[in-house]
Amino acid sequence: MRKTSLATTLLLGALAVAPSTASAAPSTASAAPSTASAGPYTVSAAPAALREVLLVGNAYGGTVSFVDERTFEVLGTLDVIPDLQQRLDEMNLVERAAYEVVRAENGDKLVDDVAVSPDGRIMYVSRSNLPDVVAIDLVTHQQVWRFELEGFHADHMAISPDGSRIIVSDTTVNEAQVINAATGQEVAEFPTGAYPHANDYSPDGTRLYNSSIGAVSLPRWLEWAKGAKRLTVVDPRTFQVTRTYEFEHGVRPAVFTPDNRTMYAQLSYLNGLVEYDLVAGRIVRTVNLPYSEEGQATDPDDYPGNSAHHGIAMSGDGTKLCVAGTIDDYAAILDRPALTTQRIVPVGDIPYWAQSSFDGRYCYVTLSGDDEMAVLSYATGDVVARVPVGDFPQRERNAKLSPEAIAALP
Repeated sequence: MRKTSLATTLLLGALAVAPSTASAAPSTASAAPSTASAGPYTVSAAPAALREVLLVGNAYGGTVSFVDERTFEVLGTLDVIPDLQQRLDEMNLVERAAYEVVRAENGDKLVDDVAVSPDGRIMYVSRSNLPDVVAIDLVTHQQVWRFELEGFHADHMAISPDGSRIIVSDTTVNEAQVINAATGQEVAEFPTGAYPHANDYSPDGTRLYNSSIGAVSLPRWLEWAKGAKRLTVVDPRTFQVTRTYEFEHGVRPAVFTPDNRTMYAQLSYLNGLVEYDLVAGRIVRTVNLPYSEEGQATDPDDYPGNSAHHGIAMSGDGTKLCVAGTIDDYAAILDRPALTTQRIVPVGDIPYWAQSSFDGRYCYVTLSGDDEMAVLSYATGDVVARVPVGDFPQRERNAKLSPEAIAALP
């Protein structure tokens, strides 16, 4: 049986449906691989000749674009929802009603997050509104397995450093689920705050962080009613919660320092970012970035998912931060540790994510409204390339692909 949070139950109640509120105990009932599965895939050690690429998830288009990190050339684009109609046809009345509610709240978002196995052969995709995670063979383009979430919306993922586990936020049930990357079976789950969002491994892999944003469908004046806005720290070996931090506003994209002492995070409604002491459990500094004319005129209830700024990355040497100014249509490069602004760069419509390149020299910023990605130099702040991708690009992830996978790209 599917599970729901209070917020989702209230939304569905408006449609006169009443989903089950089953126990939160770990279960594998909903994790059975699809009947269309090509069978379990054994994750192997990474071979030598892998190519560094950037994966760009195109939320509305239901596709993933593959960008060469050396040339910034689009190597190919893969449709990851060829079974969309089949999935819609399989939904019962409750599931279809929930699908329409989530769709009304989030739009036609069919891709949220992406990752690739260490051998560069299998791609994992969280398909936001369906809601599921699928594994796709990048050589045959066949679905290897499909994991159906317990709730009604699949959000951000993380892949473990060894590639054996996929962690995905199950937004409407306030938990994250842990999937065996080889089999597509659930192996664990852990509680989160309300509307879990990002999942991030610490740089040394010893911690797993989950951030929650609260019920974004409610207006700003009801911020108090959106549920727990929380950073949850989890032991990545046992998936037991070891510590939680509570926030007044939703915790948006974040980066963590290698010493596990500091987090730089964006918060709901904040036109900037905070520096957070993970040892003391408090905000040390708040950086307010300038509003553009358009951003200043935007009502906070019209911010995308309550986020004024959504997207943050750190340069390879740790001396710069790159911030996506979503409502302001710019990217900001900040020096750290001072957190002074080096440059504000107008980039285009709806900058919605930031990701550093493998070599740490560039910041990639998706421009959801322009169906493009901007490539910024950390050293100069200049836009060195603009790359056309798919419909409403959001999440970007670094990956390494096998030669066979590269050759098979459409």
